[in-house]
Amino acid sequence: MKLIVTIDTEEDNWGKYSRIDNPVENIKKVIPLQKIFDRYGVRPTYLISYPVATNPECIEILKDILDQGRCEIGTHCHPWNTPPFDEEINEYNSMLSNLPESLVLQKLQSLHEVICQNFGVVPVSFRAGRWGFSPSVARCLEKLDYKVDTSVSPFVDWREYQGVDFSDYPLNAYRFDPNDIKKQETAGALIQVPVTIGYPQGDSYKSHAIAERLRSGFFKKMHVHSVVFRLGLFNKTWLSPEYCTAREMIKISSIFQREGISHLNMTFHSTSLMHGLTLFNRNSAEEKKLFQRIEDFLKYISDQKIESSTLSQFATNLR
Repeated sequence: MKLIVTIDTEEDNWGKYSRIDNPVENIKKVIPLQKIFDRYGVRPTYLISYPVATNPECIEILKDILDQGRCEIGTHCHPWNTPPFDEEINEYNSMLSNLPESLVLQKLQSLHEVICQNFGVVPVSFRAGRWGFSPSVARCLEKLDYKVDTSVSPFVDWREYQGVDFSDYPLNAYRFDPNDIKKQETAGALIQVPVTIGYPQGDSYKSHAIAERLRSGFFKKMHVHSVVFRLGLFNKTWLSPEYCTAREMIKISSIFQREGISHLNMTFHSTSLMHGLTLFNRNSAEEKKLFQRIEDFLKYISDQKIESSTLSQFATNLR
């Protein structure tokens, strides 16, 4: 088992779709964050959006870390602020997976090229903004010679946000053909490394089936699910300091380790590092707690002697 840390490294505008007004003050918080990673020998993968990839201060901060071999730089596309701008701005079009494939390719190529130019590397790792992944996006990644995607969030259904239903996708990393992003294909051109989401009861597929049953029919009418939720039973656990405590992240990690899952993929947004930008970090006290959760979890990983890997390293070894 390997630990992978994938960070959506993006502009400050949480929940806003803006083409021109995209401040990136939160990237300054990457400096103290990276110091935590360095203490535990962790090389994170910063998946960067267009406003970050084109901002001189962001480039300086991230390139310094990159040039010292302390991280990987990958791609994270927000279609609303990645040129060309041929679509209307709305929730539906905020999902890359909903755009015409030709436009998807143009946007990915635009972001890809500025990363190559400004960071001196050719990115091969990707995550779609808002988890908007699809065969059309995968085909475009293949054309640009990407090797690995991490857009799958198992047990999560994003359809109410105009997105994709990942409810029954694999937990383990797998090769896949761009035309079928769910099916494992040994000769597939791309590798999928899902983020780590599961249930603290273990056997996450069975637990998810029970949780979904409690949401429907008789159980829904009797409000059983709300009671079960308050009691902490059959609740999804994300390996993310945004959603979970260090203790919860440690528990799901120990379960995945016991069940032989190939990796742990810890994920969060750079915007959550600066208080006042997201609901995950509303004040200075919550900011301190978020950083502490990351450190406490990495200490556990170190104690367990679980090695860390960048996203592309993991994919290369899997190949």
